[in-house]
Amino acid sequence: MFNKFIQILENKFVPLASKLGSQRHLLSIRDGFISIMPLAIIGSLAILINNFPIVYYQEYMSSLFGTEWTLFSDYIYNGTFAIMSLLIVFSISYNLADSYNEDPLLAALISFSSFIITIIQTDAQGFSIPFQWLDASGLLVAIVVAILATEIYVKTMNLISSKKKQEKGTMTPILNRYFSALIPTIFIFLIFSLMRLVFAQFGIENIIEEIYRLIQLPLMGLANNLLTALVIVFIGHFFWFLGLHGTNILEPVIQALYLPALQENIQAVSNNLAVPNIFTKPFFDSFVYMGGSGTTLSLLIVIYLFSNSKRKRDLMKLSSTQSIFNINEPILYGLPIVMNPIYFIPFILTPLILTLTSYLAILTGFVPKTIAMVPWGTPPIISGFLITGSISGSLLQVFNIFIGILIYFPFVKIAERIKE
Repeated sequence: MFNKFIQILENKFVPLASKLGSQRHLLSIRDGFISIMPLAIIGSLAILINNFPIVYYQEYMSSLFGTEWTLFSDYIYNGTFAIMSLLIVFSISYNLADSYNEDPLLAALISFSSFIITIIQTDAQGFSIPFQWLDASGLLVAIVVAILATEIYVKTMNLISSKKKQEKGTMTPILNRYFSALIPTIFIFLIFSLMRLVFAQFGIENIIEEIYRLIQLPLMGLANNLLTALVIVFIGHFFWFLGLHGTNILEPVIQALYLPALQENIQAVSNNLAVPNIFTKPFFDSFVYMGGSGTTLSLLIVIYLFSNSKRKRDLMKLSSTQSIFNINEPILYGLPIVMNPIYFIPFILTPLILTLTSYLAILTGFVPKTIAMVPWGTPPIISGFLITGSISGSLLQVFNIFIGILIYFPFVKIAERIKE
């Protein structure tokens, strides 16, 4: 029955996935994320070193290296994840220009400068770059700028090349090429500078922050119920798929809704009263986002057990340690999942299904309601026990991981069939 389902899914889904997967822009985005995979892996290790969720480890490191021991990994983080948007605008533009057989380095440099023009801010001290928004938060803007700037560059270069086809220059080919790029570069910078002026006229000093504000505003008045939980899970993962940092976008909403709910549960336990709330922040962190957003721990297990792709298995080996501690950026950007049509369905469907299974498990009394907060990096099985005070919390995590494996399995097979 399961094999028949996979066959039907392959027959219906493979042609569409193959068509989308070979689309020039999506392919450039995918290759752009794969290009920065080594940096993502190193950056995730730096995060793990600083946030390893064991108190004795933290105390030992402080006694050994001093209270500022985390600066070592912070520097690595600042050179990798903290500038993710800068890296990706360069990488995507390079791959897209290369697919057109245009100069990829020049296109990437132009896109990089265009992105700076787009996000630069003015303040009392002059111009400044909002570095706090250059991590995964700025990925969507980076992707749009990279594609737009590169497309304009390619089209204008083609126009210039067709007009100069019969001309004979006295300069070397490389000098001729870069002098020919002056007009496209000026044109591109003019467009992005005018866009930046338009933003300023509407009072928008930071386009990335404005996007976040517009998304968060309608969500702030939501109630704490099943429908809201499903909406928040869906929106967060949809943004992740687009390249936006779904976790950061929804953090104010999650803090406003689910931290007070946890506090009510803790107070109820302290007063020997019935625990009122099912949905709390630890509910999502421990029962839904195992291995990180998308429950990618299940995906890693599928790759480890069933994948024939050496690249994916190597990625799994490099990412498995971080994934156990709920750090999954190497998978999101290295597989990649971001902007990859093959993984769109399981990446969004898995956390939605696990939200439902976890809700039903707690509603029926099989698992107690959450009554404690644990560090976000606490591994599954351990975290399930700690947040509920019961082994049934750990059993629910095992069950959810298994459900995730069933959902991801056919899509991993489809990806291998089309050699993704």
